[in-house]
Amino acid sequence: MTAILVSAAVGLLITLFGTPVLIRFLHKREYGQFIRQDGPQGHFTKRGTPTMGGLVIIIATVLGYAAANLSELRTPRASGVLLLFLIVGLGLIGFLDDFAKISKQRSLGLSPWQKILGQAFIGITFSVAALNFANRNGLTPASTRISFARDSNLDLAFAGAVGGIILFTIWSNFLITAWSNAVNLTDGLDGLAAGSSAMVFAAYTLIGVWQTNQSCTYGHGDVVATLCYQTRDPRDMAMIAAGLMGACFGFLWWNASPAKIFMGDTGSLALGGAVAGLSILTRTEFLAVLIGGLFVAEVVSDIVQVVSFKSTGKRVFRMAPLHHHFELGGWTEVNVVIRFWIVTGVFVVLGLGLFYAEYLVS
Repeated sequence: MTAILVSAAVGLLITLFGTPVLIRFLHKREYGQFIRQDGPQGHFTKRGTPTMGGLVIIIATVLGYAAANLSELRTPRASGVLLLFLIVGLGLIGFLDDFAKISKQRSLGLSPWQKILGQAFIGITFSVAALNFANRNGLTPASTRISFARDSNLDLAFAGAVGGIILFTIWSNFLITAWSNAVNLTDGLDGLAAGSSAMVFAAYTLIGVWQTNQSCTYGHGDVVATLCYQTRDPRDMAMIAAGLMGACFGFLWWNASPAKIFMGDTGSLALGGAVAGLSILTRTEFLAVLIGGLFVAEVVSDIVQVVSFKSTGKRVFRMAPLHHHFELGGWTEVNVVIRFWIVTGVFVVLGLGLFYAEYLVS
């Protein structure tokens, strides 16, 4: 438990005190945010606000995990290294996208194909590696079985070992792309993505702690075989989730309205990748849909808007994604953010309740 607290504390302190340093640097280099012309008129005042703040979140998370391991003189486990690879890799793609926007002085960064190829490379590498590195009990970081709160009987390896790897890679990349885009769409108001992400990662910290205490691998207490969790490195997942939680809370100090810095695609893609990675490595792929319900609602609203407009010429929402619909309906930006935080909290509580209920009825 000490290591988890260390990770959260280091993540919090680095973003709390490191973000203003990054703000000054970005101001000096005039690396500011561009605002879409068709967005709410009140957002034009944000033009020029420093972006790429996700850099400090990523650094804080990596250092938090490193400090946590150092505090107990333990070596990082395979699952932890793979999750950090996913976070840093997607963060790098986001950084290149943000930098392209700044250098070209326009609101468009990398081309869609550049983003797709970059995400595919990171996602495929993560997926293939996650099915390797078995521990002494034969557990790999990920499983070809589809999971809700633990692995189900639906195994993607029904078509054989090679077929299972291919199907899992497709499934895993779908989750990585979906979650990274969902958080990216949510990052449209000051503090919305950072505050919501902090609550989601708090949930995954608790899930990681619970899975560690009820692990089949470590055999804590009198754990009944049907109740314990077949996850390779749940403690590492808790440590990284705690580091992300602390980093998001520290960043929120500077990102809350009126934001002095934005996380940019650097942060939103990394955080979305973290949600996807945690769901895969903790065997909670479908439970994550509930825990991250706000992110799901945001991306679904965008899809519904596009499909409706292209098929009927009519819009379902005043503007997509969902938070802009309420802004244009008269809610202030702060009201939208706080109310969406409340919604996130409800989703998180429901998700954790369902996670524990599944344990009780197993």
